[in-house]
Order: sequence, then C-alpha cells, then structure tokens
Amino acid sequence: MPKLAANLSMLFTEVPFMDRFDAAAKAGFKGVEFLFPYAYNLNEMEDKLKKNNLELVLFNLPAGNWEGGDRGIGCDPSRVGEFQDGVGQAISAAKKLGVKQVNCLGGKTPSGVSDDKIRAAFSANLKFAGDKLKAEGIRLLAETVNDIDIAGAYMVRTQQAIDIIKASGSDNVFLQYDIYHMQRMEGELANTIKSNFDLIKHYQLADNPGRNEPGTGEINYRFLFKFLDGLGYDGWIGCEYRPKTTTVEGLSWIAAHQV
Repeated sequence: MPKLAANLSMLFTEVPFMDRFDAAAKAGFKGVEFLFPYAYNLNEMEDKLKKNNLELVLFNLPAGNWEGGDRGIGCDPSRVGEFQDGVGQAISAAKKLGVKQVNCLGGKTPSGVSDDKIRAAFSANLKFAGDKLKAEGIRLLAETVNDIDIAGAYMVRTQQAIDIIKASGSDNVFLQYDIYHMQRMEGELANTIKSNFDLIKHYQLADNPGRNEPGTGEINYRFLFKFLDGLGYDGWIGCEYRPKTTTVEGLSWIAAHQV
C-alpha cells in the first residue's frame, strides 16, 4: 500500500491548525500536507514537524485571495507579477520546512481572455516556477481539479494539463493527480495513471460522491492501491478528504484497504 500523508487542511479540523501535526502523528501518519504555510509561524511549524518526526510532503504556491474565492492564479495573464512573487515565497518556506515539492493551482478561467492567451500565460508561469524551483532542488507539480466543485476552474482534464506542462518547456514540471477530482471529470483512472505514470509525481484521494474517506463511495481504492504498487509507485498519496464523522473515527478505512 502506498504511503499516506494526512492533509491537514481537511483532516483533524476539530483541533487548531498547529495542533493537527500532533494529532496526525498520534494517528500513525508519517507524512503531512496542507494548502498553504504562509500565514503561520514557520519556526513553530518546523518544530512541530521535527517533534513528531513528520515529513512535510507538499504545499501549494500562493494562490491569490483564497477567502475571496481565488483558487489559484497560474492561468491569469493579468497576475503574472503576483505569481512570480509567490514563487519566491514558496521557495523560502519550502527550504525552511524541508519540502521537496510544491503544487501550482491554475485557478479559475479569467473572463474576457482568449484560451490561447490563458494557455500561454499558464505555460510561461510553469516555466518560470519550474526553473526557479529546480535551482533549489524542489519539484513543481501542477494539479487538475473538477469544475463541479470549483465553478469556472480552468485546468480540469488530464490531457489538458499534460499539454500545458509540455508547452512550458521545463523539465521540472510534473502532474499532481487527484483521484477524486479526475473521477468526477473523466473516470478511466487506472488507464490514465498507467499512461502518464512517469509524469505523475503525487496523488491525492477522496471517495465520490461526497469527498469522504475511501470506502464510502464508488471508487475502488483497494484496486487502485494494488495497481499503484504494481507500477512501482513509491511516493506519497495525500488524504484530502472530508471525514464523514471525525477524522479519528473514520481512520478504520486504512486497515480495511491494506493490500
């Protein structure tokens, strides 16, 4: 079974954010991920990681005004300067916290802008970020999401993401494959993963419908875990789901999905 990282933006939300590191370690997780580190005390976060012997697997580049509805700015030609500034912030935080990969959220389709301009801006932003991060030994990921949960989302299909990544021309941009999002958008999970295995460097999970823990919906995670093991995947899978009850009460799914 692949290694599982607790997504602290979704799990253990019954306790304050900085206490979620302790809760994740107590529950048996060895890795964690979350949306953003920028609003927190990085020294305190570093101490929490070390104290609990946790690896911080992933966080996102700054993604605009999250509370105001932004879900990334990577595809917006009018926000290139803001995007580039965010890359510097991410590098500083990643070096402080020992993170080896960060994710780029493309965001929502900007109104009144042609698709050609959006794609060109997104690819150029990925090139800029990929090259800057490579110089620091950090991998850049780009993630597809679904436009049912995130109305107006721009990058919503695997092939679209691959085309944009390839157009960037950077050898340090890879795909983050969120199983839940792609089940909603296109299905065909196993074949898509196999066809793009070399480009996919991180996975996230939740079941569908409901975005709850595996075993609550239609996705056969026992099969997918075994499938990934068979492909030789040795990275992390981020548990980015909403617990149906409390996080701890729902963790029995892990034992039930051992393969």
